[in-house]
Amino acid sequence: MKEMSATGVSMHGGQQPQKHYGITSSISMAFPREIDHQYTFKLSEAMKPFGVFEDEDELNHRLAVLGKLNTFVKEWIAEISETKNLPPSAITNVGGKIFTFGSYRLGVHTKGADIDALCVSPRHVERTDFFDSFFAKLKQHDEIKDLRAVEDAFVPVIKFKFDGIEIDLLFARLALQTIPDNLDLRGDSHLRNLDIRCIRSLNGCRVTDEILYLVPNKENFRLTLRAIKLWAKRRGIYSNMLGFLGGVSWAMLVARTCQLYPNAVASTLVHKFFLVFSKWEWPNPVLLKQPEDSNLNLPVWDPRVNPSDRYHLMPIITPAYPQQNSTYNVSTSTRTIMSEEFKYGLSVTDEILQGKADWSKLFEPPNFFQKYKHYIVLTASASTEENHLEWIGLVESKIRVLVGNLERNEYITLAHVNPQSFPGNKESHNENEFVSMWFIGIIFKKVENAESVNIDLTYDIQSFTDTVYRQANNINMLKDGMKIEATHVKKKQLHQYLPAELVQKKKRSLAELSRSSNGGGSKRSSLDGSHLDSSRDTDPGTPFTSPTPLGKPPGPADPDGRTPCFSPQESLCAVKAMPIPTIDTSRTQRLPSMELPDVTSPLPRNNHQRVVKNSIRLALNRHR
Repeated sequence: MKEMSATGVSMHGGQQPQKHYGITSSISMAFPREIDHQYTFKLSEAMKPFGVFEDEDELNHRLAVLGKLNTFVKEWIAEISETKNLPPSAITNVGGKIFTFGSYRLGVHTKGADIDALCVSPRHVERTDFFDSFFAKLKQHDEIKDLRAVEDAFVPVIKFKFDGIEIDLLFARLALQTIPDNLDLRGDSHLRNLDIRCIRSLNGCRVTDEILYLVPNKENFRLTLRAIKLWAKRRGIYSNMLGFLGGVSWAMLVARTCQLYPNAVASTLVHKFFLVFSKWEWPNPVLLKQPEDSNLNLPVWDPRVNPSDRYHLMPIITPAYPQQNSTYNVSTSTRTIMSEEFKYGLSVTDEILQGKADWSKLFEPPNFFQKYKHYIVLTASASTEENHLEWIGLVESKIRVLVGNLERNEYITLAHVNPQSFPGNKESHNENEFVSMWFIGIIFKKVENAESVNIDLTYDIQSFTDTVYRQANNINMLKDGMKIEATHVKKKQLHQYLPAELVQKKKRSLAELSRSSNGGGSKRSSLDGSHLDSSRDTDPGTPFTSPTPLGKPPGPADPDGRTPCFSPQESLCAVKAMPIPTIDTSRTQRLPSMELPDVTSPLPRNNHQRVVKNSIRLALNRHR
């Protein structure tokens, strides 16, 4: 990375250049004060009860397991090399290596978390060898349990438990004769002449390593990311599948905050995280580095070239080539909910750093079941436990389709899915059924000059169930007894579905009451209200009229006195133009086929299974 001045321009002559991280200069170079260290210590202590830190023994156990797995890989590659008649001298040096990625590689994994890993082999070892002979080798070891291969996945994987630790192991063969122990996967040249499945498998490692390379202080980054991930999980906004953000997206937002405040410690960074992203002008993308073109003709995210990329509402772009948007699942509703949470996080951390509250307040869960007047209860049931696990996995992966359908309904302003699923109530279901429920909070649009309005959600639900059944049929998953049911309930009826402690009304704090009355200074009322102002109808989820959103004013000034660089210079569209191949990177190419509703496929013949038991038609009276 070039050394840059604080203004982002290369320095020449006798002046000492100052390194900065990211595509803009920092907002503040301030060093921490003693009180900032004290707040950081208190933050760590507040996180301990949630099991986010492993002790020394658990960390050493993971290292030992990964060491053994690395040895298995080297032995296996040597054995394969022998069967392929490589000379003994080549077999001795052929190598092979296990790389980790995800939360473990970032150093932010929690107690009992699984490990994402990648097996890298030289060019003479085939993917079929990995799923045949390596799978057989793993099977022979007593320490390895629950071994299963998912060879036809978008990113093929072998899953297993190794001495109690869950591992997801991917495979990539590089165009190299040997795999040295000091191999660095960050170089783009490694992608040349590779199978697309190998490129996808390498992507996790390359993105993780690039994030770590692009942050000023890894320890400050790690503690901040632990805090933000815990906060996101506690607040119900941690789920890539359901349209919120997943682990890598949260990591990139924290990394960008660290770049903007390179000398800050975790307590300050958590506060600045909320400051920056409560004021971010979406859909301007978050970038950790200037995108580069490696001339490998791979699809990359670029709204100047790909019209479909202009529809992305909250783009967070991976720093490794080929650059992708990690948040293409984000919808109008989930972005609205996360934006509200960023604002609330800012108000809470303001209180904490003023000594008016403890860090534990940041990790208090919201009372989702008091938040809305109306809910959709989505129920998935199956006749056996094994079928149920398969079925709920598919249904959950499609819930964002239902949220999209509801968002497009002219009478619905917001559809908020709670990422947590709940077991079904035994009293209202057959004892032999295995049942899971999800709850979607609904805000209906305020209809002026109407005594009441009739709303029919049946089509929105039916379209969703058709998608799920069609997909299940396509992949031969559909079994007798697999059912989906959707019901509209009012808040006062939730006790029929959930334990009393979940639906009890909590007393609201003064801060929350103040927040509701202020509405955060926007036209739209807080999500705690019963409706959102119809001004939200003009949400910029429509495609840009021009790919370059110029003319936006810069973001508001930071309390440190600098002006954050939130707008045009943060946009990929406004950075220095670069030659990018004209490749369609629409969702259909970036998502696995199993993720896509295939409207051309016939619906399964056992049509009775897909019928929604409750047609959802309701009348809303504006005076109630």
